[in-house]
Amino acid sequence: MNAPLLAPTFTAPEQLVPTVRDRGYAVLSPSDVASWSGAPIAALDAMRPDWDSLPPDAWLKDGGRYRRRRHSCFVVTPESVEQVAHRAHSAIPWSTTRRRAGCSAGSSRWPLDGGAPGMGALLRSLARTCAALRPDAPRWFVEAHQFRIDTTDGIGRPTPEGAHRDGVDFVAVLLVAREGVKGGETRVFEASGPRGERFTLTEPWTMMLLDDARVIHESTPIQPTSSEGHRDTLVITLRAEGVSRRGELTKAQGFSCDIPCQTKTRVMARDVA
Repeated sequence: MNAPLLAPTFTAPEQLVPTVRDRGYAVLSPSDVASWSGAPIAALDAMRPDWDSLPPDAWLKDGGRYRRRRHSCFVVTPESVEQVAHRAHSAIPWSTTRRRAGCSAGSSRWPLDGGAPGMGALLRSLARTCAALRPDAPRWFVEAHQFRIDTTDGIGRPTPEGAHRDGVDFVAVLLVAREGVKGGETRVFEASGPRGERFTLTEPWTMMLLDDARVIHESTPIQPTSSEGHRDTLVITLRAEGVSRRGELTKAQGFSCDIPCQTKTRVMARDVA
């Protein structure tokens, strides 16, 4: 018999900023994501068919065939969304041994439409929330990643790099669909403390918002419970700074999406509470 799934503790929208400020992350229920963003669930659901056409990810270092993805780049404020020059993504996570982890690199993707009502509402609301957490940031440099993890190989790994940071300021993870799978437990740990929590996102449009400097996160592998099992997510990263380690933003160039992530921190299984 499968163990019961642990549900997340939901935060009310009006408590989102103080909760993230206090513990480094918060989770909103689907209905609260709709009220917080101003996008009805129907507008969010209108984006879901786009996950059915994601291209295969040929850059998995473990040789797996279980991931499909695409990504897009934006400059966002609480009032505006600008879709900017789309470039190949090469955010390579690194373990503490400086060996390349099992992620993607260098593959060009077709962009996600930032003008879609649901997507635009999510991006502007994230900019507004992150600006409340970082009042010194007038705009946000954003990457939006669509992922489908399936069970083609019998097992799918949402985070093949293990527990990690993304090397940005904030990360939003939204569950889009979960069909015919077990596993996929989310785990969040303090980056510099002993506290860790685990739970499973099961309802489409549940959102977890993370302060990337303060917490480390991962999702456990999924296994099929029926044919064609998959788990779809939308991962949105927000960076306050326009200048990266290897390049900088100019008005002519647009936002470069091929900026490597900062060093990610590996958390061993024995550290999971």
